Amino acid sequence: MFKTLKEDIAVVMERDPAVKSKLEALLCYPGLHAIIMYRISHFFYKRKMFLIARLISHLARFLTGIEIHPGAVIGRRFFIDHGMGIVIGETTEIGDDVTLYQGVTLGGTGKEKGKRHPTIRNNVTIGSGAKVLGPITVGTNAKIGAGAVVLRCVPASTTAVGVPAHTARKTNEVKKIDLDHTDLPDPIAIKINELEKRIKTLEESLSVFTEGFKESC
Repeated sequence: MFKTLKEDIAVVMERDPAVKSKLEALLCYPGLHAIIMYRISHFFYKRKMFLIARLISHLARFLTGIEIHPGAVIGRRFFIDHGMGIVIGETTEIGDDVTLYQGVTLGGTGKEKGKRHPTIRNNVTIGSGAKVLGPITVGTNAKIGAGAVVLRCVPASTTAVGVPAHTARKTNEVKKIDLDHTDLPDPIAIKINELEKRIKTLEESLSVFTEGFKESC
């Protein structure tokens, strides 16, 4: 427990440039408080003490504005920046070194039983206000842009942006935690640019053909 707490504090120190000391991180960071209370509630949840687990998670929601269901499975070095409005559903699975910004929802899409929330692999960054919905998988090293609505699986080492989200493969795989969730490629704009170039090429070819046809006549 204390080893995990020490690691969670170290993550805040590493990923938030605003924090000045470990004591400040421990006392003044609601994201860290939410994670600590989640780990306690998850302890009770695994032992089928569901009411106690839910009461602890409800208290955490009241104190921090972050709602993490005690049934969710969360890995090591999980970081929540600011965090107000974050919702993490019961069957969500989160790997190691994941970062969430405020307003993120890892939610379901209906009343179906069983696995109904996302699986987030290692080293994923999810930007402010993004919604990842349903039993989909976000691959290792993937990034979700701010405000994206993700309804389909996101392959590893790609970005997802837009509503609904579209993915674009990155030229270089991420080797370290990358917290940039705004300066991301726009796959729709890329496709439009490709179409414009193609249309221009076709127009030029058609112009040459037309000129040649006129001369032959």
